[in-house]
Amino acid sequence: MSDAPIVEIDPKAFWADPYPTFARMRAETPVAHVPQLGATLLTRRDDVFREEKRIDVFSSHQPGGLLQQVMGANMMRKDGDAHMAERRALFPALSPRTVRDVLAPQFRDIVAGHLDRLRPLGRADLVHEFAMPVAADALRVMTGLTNMDFADVDTASQAMLDAAANYQGDAEVDAKGHAWAATVLEKITERLPQLRARPDHSIISVLDQAGLSLDAIAGNVRVIIGGGQNEPRDAIAGAVWALLTHPDQHALISDGHATYADAFAEYTRLVAPIGMSPRRVAKRDTTCGVTFEEGDLVFLMFSSACRDAAHFDAPDAFDLTRDTGPAIPFGAGPHFCAGAAASKSLIADHALPMLFAALPGLRLDGDVPFGGWAFRGPLTVPVAWDV
Repeated sequence: MSDAPIVEIDPKAFWADPYPTFARMRAETPVAHVPQLGATLLTRRDDVFREEKRIDVFSSHQPGGLLQQVMGANMMRKDGDAHMAERRALFPALSPRTVRDVLAPQFRDIVAGHLDRLRPLGRADLVHEFAMPVAADALRVMTGLTNMDFADVDTASQAMLDAAANYQGDAEVDAKGHAWAATVLEKITERLPQLRARPDHSIISVLDQAGLSLDAIAGNVRVIIGGGQNEPRDAIAGAVWALLTHPDQHALISDGHATYADAFAEYTRLVAPIGMSPRRVAKRDTTCGVTFEEGDLVFLMFSSACRDAAHFDAPDAFDLTRDTGPAIPFGAGPHFCAGAAASKSLIADHALPMLFAALPGLRLDGDVPFGGWAFRGPLTVPVAWDV
């Protein structure tokens, strides 16, 4: 185990709000071992930014890690040439050109369809009635899993993510995650003959065209369902919450002094939907004043890095005028999120502007609780609008 100082946490309080703990850690123990998580956490932005790139020490290859146990072998848990080979295979499905020419028109139709359904109702929970189905329908198009409905995509994503972050070893959580992973494999197997007959830009199709095995396709699609459902769902609902609770900031967009892209970037800095990435120490090394031993588990805390006061004034504030350039909610190294362009298009170019344009007088209609530390977002966002 590393010789980092030990910081004890209350897991329930940490899940409810990890930011006070992160602030203390950045100030006093920026690299600390947390027994309740069984890992050593890096919490300062510059340390995370630097060490994420040192894959010879902080390796993504974790054959026995929870993510790989649940999802199967995937590019997120590979480094070097093995990672890049699968990333190159994926690129045609998520390239900026594909996002612009293929996905964006479908994103527009998806968002418009869900807004047409909501508009007459006058009130809704944005998490479950808008952000969740929008993100899931976008994923169905992106992956090629059109034989799953949006509710099952969301349930599969949450179940697999819960199991992948199940560091407390809850047997029920583990079983549910593995059951949904098996379901995703079944749905991929159903779709492959159709996509081989009519290849397209979907993730399943491009990975199959690149010659990946069924297991490799399934492992990567499962990981993409996890991050690709969780992050847009939580970022859509969370960004709306942030804009509704900061009308002065939303006014900057109305006045042309800021954009919804700025709101997306600032919200994901403030509340990184994917809060951390685990790494396995591949060889003994000393960095940040701490000696790590081979086999140690390390968490690179993106959510803490994005609120580092060394880079952001008033880091706990939502401010569309700030420079979010130093923020790393999508990572910073070779594992930078492959779906970042698609996420920005879905949220900043479509979901947010179309929502505010379609629902006049949009306002909060109740409390908005947040939860999570490995994956974080609003649990419910009740809103109302004028009909």
